[in-house]
Amino acid sequence: MVIIIPNIHDTFSIKMGWTVIPFMAIVLIAVTPALSWRQYRIRRSIDLSVTNPLIPDNKLPTDLVPVKYALQLEIDADQLAFHGNVNITMACAKQTNQINLHAHNDLNVDEGNIEIVEYTAGDNGKANTLKIRRVDRVPKKPLLVIYFHDDLTVGTTYEARINFKGMIWENTEGLFQGKYKTHDGDQQEDHSYFASYFRPNHARRVFPCFDEPSYKVPFLVTIVRPKHLKTLFNTEVISSENLAQDKVADTFDTTSPISTFALGFVMSDLTEVVSDQDSEGATTKPIIRIWARRDFHDQVKDVKMKIQTVLDHLVKFWNVSFPLNKLDIVALPNFSSVKPADNWGLVVFRESDLQNGYYGIAQELVYQWLGTWISPHWWSDAHVNKAVAGFVAAATTIDIDNGLEFEGKWPMTILYSIYYEFSKRYPHSRITAIKQETTCSKTELVLRMLNLTLGADTFQKGMQKFIEHRECKTFVSNDIWEALTKQAHLDRKLCETATINEIADSWVTKDRIPMVTVHRDYQKNTATITQRVYLRERPHDVPEQDKMLWWIPLVVVQQDNLNFTNTSATKWMKKVKQVTLENLTNADNFIIINPEEIGPFPVNYDERNWNLLASYLLDEGGRSKIPVYTRAKLLHDAWNLAYAGHLSFATAFNMTLFMQFERNHLVWNPVFTLIDHIGRHIDMSAVHKKFEIYVRTLLTPLYEELAQNQYEGEEKWKTNLRSLAKTFLCRAGYKPCIEEAQKVFKKWMDSPEPDLGNPVANQYICPVFKSGTQDEWEFGLQRVINFPESRVRSERTYLLKTLAGCPVQASKINRLLNLTVLEDNGNFTDNDINLIFKMLSGGSSGYMALFDFLQKNWDAIKLRFKDREMLWNNLINSATGLFTTQEGYDMVSQLYVQRQGEFGTAQHIIEKSLKNIKEETKWSQENLPVIEKWLDNFLNQHKISDDRFIR
Repeated sequence: MVIIIPNIHDTFSIKMGWTVIPFMAIVLIAVTPALSWRQYRIRRSIDLSVTNPLIPDNKLPTDLVPVKYALQLEIDADQLAFHGNVNITMACAKQTNQINLHAHNDLNVDEGNIEIVEYTAGDNGKANTLKIRRVDRVPKKPLLVIYFHDDLTVGTTYEARINFKGMIWENTEGLFQGKYKTHDGDQQEDHSYFASYFRPNHARRVFPCFDEPSYKVPFLVTIVRPKHLKTLFNTEVISSENLAQDKVADTFDTTSPISTFALGFVMSDLTEVVSDQDSEGATTKPIIRIWARRDFHDQVKDVKMKIQTVLDHLVKFWNVSFPLNKLDIVALPNFSSVKPADNWGLVVFRESDLQNGYYGIAQELVYQWLGTWISPHWWSDAHVNKAVAGFVAAATTIDIDNGLEFEGKWPMTILYSIYYEFSKRYPHSRITAIKQETTCSKTELVLRMLNLTLGADTFQKGMQKFIEHRECKTFVSNDIWEALTKQAHLDRKLCETATINEIADSWVTKDRIPMVTVHRDYQKNTATITQRVYLRERPHDVPEQDKMLWWIPLVVVQQDNLNFTNTSATKWMKKVKQVTLENLTNADNFIIINPEEIGPFPVNYDERNWNLLASYLLDEGGRSKIPVYTRAKLLHDAWNLAYAGHLSFATAFNMTLFMQFERNHLVWNPVFTLIDHIGRHIDMSAVHKKFEIYVRTLLTPLYEELAQNQYEGEEKWKTNLRSLAKTFLCRAGYKPCIEEAQKVFKKWMDSPEPDLGNPVANQYICPVFKSGTQDEWEFGLQRVINFPESRVRSERTYLLKTLAGCPVQASKINRLLNLTVLEDNGNFTDNDINLIFKMLSGGSSGYMALFDFLQKNWDAIKLRFKDREMLWNNLINSATGLFTTQEGYDMVSQLYVQRQGEFGTAQHIIEKSLKNIKEETKWSQENLPVIEKWLDNFLNQHKISDDRFIR
């Protein structure tokens, strides 16, 4: 099949064998070396990760720039293959003797029949076919290079005509196949579909192209399909022609200029969902259509209404109409991608994602404006794109349903996660994917901070200024910050010497967050504010931490004027270590810095201010005047600062006293994490039992109240809060919980065929294995050993996890270790043993028993693990790395000396363990006496005994 393209300066037709399609040429402004290539210049930006390391940096030379594509693609459903041809019109910007294109190694290109045509400016646009010197596929790189004998002419237009073919895969990269079944009574029918997923750089898997986001050009596409299927594409079908063998060629309207990743199609027998909101002859733009399998229509009948609601909000936010005439939303059965395919005008979701609320839909619709219509220039800018999409989608969702979908957890969930991640000695565990996610989350929180401190109106106008006149173009991060700066200066929300670029740069380019410390001078009514890197993990030996400074907005609330609606900054810390706040309230009143988590940073106070806050929170009238997010922040900051060594634990515990009366789930959410962190750290000490009694004292009233007042159809947060309270009470030895669990577990033990299935809910298993009898635990062990192949393996995995991780009795742990390690029981794989080691490292009972087992059976274990280095290394790590006291250090140190030279590949592990234990020992020596004293005073004062505590 031949595609003939005449002079691009004229209106022309493309002949594709079966039809003639009118097409308007794209006219180049000037065919000279000064051709307007500025849009393709190397653009600078705040570079979040240099480039996205998950995307190979095979950037193409800028010698040639694509102008348009004419693509024809045909699916061979029987052979699970495709073939086609592409005509790429290019303009020569720099002198070169080669054309470089992206083409994946799996793509079969017909190199012998590549044709390159040169369109000359004179002679009525005469087309000359160039002689190709050679064609190369670059080894280990997805590149196709076409070489010529002579240099191409700058300012001249060229066209590459290339045939290709490839295979269709099941994984969602490039072009893939999916399958699903439908049921009609007793009848079952099998279905197949074909779809594309080109983000971020998978278009090259399907056809040779300039597969980079900065190249935005129109596509004219024809797709050949089996007659019984329908093809949805970025644009509408403008013509269809029946071909031989029951095939149909659909030609689609030319797209606006888009990046290759925004191109997409779905070929299936899915049908359009007709909803009650549809009206005859409706002409509202865009036309929204929902596509799903027939037996799924009822589950997505309200999706069109959600889409329209979200679109209305986004149009208002951007002050720009939706830039397409149609929008197809596809609920794709068995779609395995974690993220939807947000093609231009065609968004593909997993079925389950469309059954949720508004947020997922809003996020993908934001990408239609910012992501496809306006695209990041390179993938380093995609992080900011995603952050904007996340923030705008969250704000839209909250505006629509008043926060019901989030249950108030946004932004706290992502905020707490980055607090923990960026306070580690080695953030992201040096894993690229985690770094990208946390950096994006932090940028989203920075956007929220700017929205609050500048004001929502200024922020929105700034975003509108950014998007204005940028349609079908690209952007870099600085473009967003510059637009916000201009609007902030115009509205006088930011001093003329400051820029949002500087503020954003101080946050998004560091893998850290700051901690602000407030020292009040109660005589002068002033406060000295300092900033430093927030480090939670010990030792705090991060290089160059003293040089790290941020632009930090200081929003202040004072007790004598509890106004939490004013979120503008009283003062900015402009990358300085210290500032002074003046004219503060008197010495009897507290102050709060950074209320409502306006900025993503914790705040520490002097002891007097903390105690004023603790007393105020204990009073019901006072507590109700402090908003939920701020109550949660004060509690979260106090405990984490104490854990990091910046605050006395006595002060932190004082801040928990009001929790006896607190019933809001948002305030409780961080408490469970804090209980877990502190509990694991001190569970080797004698203080742990007293801590568990205190935990039980806090949680019992909450749980019993929730248990008594539960009802069908209650809010999800109540169910979750009850479940968390019960789980932690069980861990703390709450008698009713243990007894209930044993009662349920007995039904399984009495079952005539216990291996056929597990009738016990997961929540009951751990309490039984921890506080139940040896016989109950042994019953669970036999269920793992006799686990039938026909059952779901994840059930066995969960059982094994709880068998190892829940018991506190050394007899149970030793039984499991003898069976799996020394006896080398064939029912347990190396993965099972690794899982056991990991679970035993979760608490002192586990890792102490594992250490004793290692010490007593050293020679036998060494022999067993002679050729199993991973098991040996994981054993040494789990058995020696978690001790936190001097006693633990002495035990591990003695083993190190006794077995000097015998650790093999785990030598560096044992040495690291000793270093870490020494650091944790310092923490224990400093904090355990403080914690124990506070707990003793509390328990004695309230005359609390442990009569309901099970040892």
